[in-house]
Amino acid sequence: MKIKRAIFSSLLMRIAEPRQFIQVLSGPRQTGKTTLARQLMDEGSIPSIYASADEPLVKGHAWIEQQWNAARVLARSGKALIILDEIQKIPDWSEAVKRLWDEDTRTKVPVYALILGSSPLLVQGGLTESLAGRFEVIPVPHWSYSEMKSAFRWGLEHYLFFGGYPGAASLTSDFQRWSSYIKDSLIETTVSRDILLMKRVDKPALLRRLFELGCLYSSQVLSYHKMLGQLHDAGNTTTLSSYLDLLGGAGLITGLPRYSSQKFRQRGSSPKLLVLNTALMNAVSNKGFDEARQDASYWGRVVESAVGATLANGIMGTGAVLSYWLSRNREVDYVLGKGEEIIAFEVKSGAGKTSVPGMDAFTKEFPQARKFLIGAQGIPLKEFFLTPVLEWLR
Repeated sequence: MKIKRAIFSSLLMRIAEPRQFIQVLSGPRQTGKTTLARQLMDEGSIPSIYASADEPLVKGHAWIEQQWNAARVLARSGKALIILDEIQKIPDWSEAVKRLWDEDTRTKVPVYALILGSSPLLVQGGLTESLAGRFEVIPVPHWSYSEMKSAFRWGLEHYLFFGGYPGAASLTSDFQRWSSYIKDSLIETTVSRDILLMKRVDKPALLRRLFELGCLYSSQVLSYHKMLGQLHDAGNTTTLSSYLDLLGGAGLITGLPRYSSQKFRQRGSSPKLLVLNTALMNAVSNKGFDEARQDASYWGRVVESAVGATLANGIMGTGAVLSYWLSRNREVDYVLGKGEEIIAFEVKSGAGKTSVPGMDAFTKEFPQARKFLIGAQGIPLKEFFLTPVLEWLR
């Protein structure tokens, strides 16, 4: 089965063009980066080499050069593709890649490079510094409802609860087994290997508790001072903000800023906590599928979190910005902005009539914005989740 068809087609097109840039597939764990790369090897028209720095062997610049030289041999009869997976785990990897890429550019050796890694942890680890002007990033976000539906024939409620991790799809009939897999193989691995080993974190216990807090309060606005009170830690708001950035970069949770036409007010606002895959909050909550659906308040947060996660994942790499709006106790769940375009989304998981005082107040302040009600009397939830996010910006 082909996954991420648009991304796959884009990669095929890029390696068919004259060699210009290093291609970078970036995204959270288990979004299909390695599968995409291997499908490209299977269906691409050029010889390819795949190597992963995730293997339990000591690696350094010599390892990168060894793989690259093997690709150069293949390129003697034409062009060749080298795929380096999890390369950010090699210290100062970007310096080695820059040197090899520049050598091939000068000598006109047609080696094409595809690098796979976490985002933005990978990007911050060297792309924007050593490799400036030499790369293109292709984001690979969490799987959408349409992708999970196509691959596993899931219904919407199943997706809302179990989220977009394809590797865990076969475990959903056993909640405890599924939950353990999400917590042990995805959450813990991401925190311990993608964050703590790659970035300086002075308070790892605080970062872990912040992640759990983000799951507990997903889709809710929580000030940094209230977070510190919940976490019972002597840290500061700057530390929490930086840890939220790390968790967001690893594809776990993020803190959405408050929407304002004045950028400095956005930066100083209380964040709206949001899981980037609803599997995370449901695995941590220990509520089973049936129990979650019967709890109207909790299920409402699941639905609102799923809408937010869909928007956040769908705008990766587009330049669009997702936020929320709050003024005098009037709130709009999500505000999507790109350039001069502003789109407001209010989410209602119930089927009955509902008032939207937040949307009414937002309209008065931003009359040029387009407004959408998701659920209830508005756009049906299934229609929203089956619509590509970028179509809302058209």
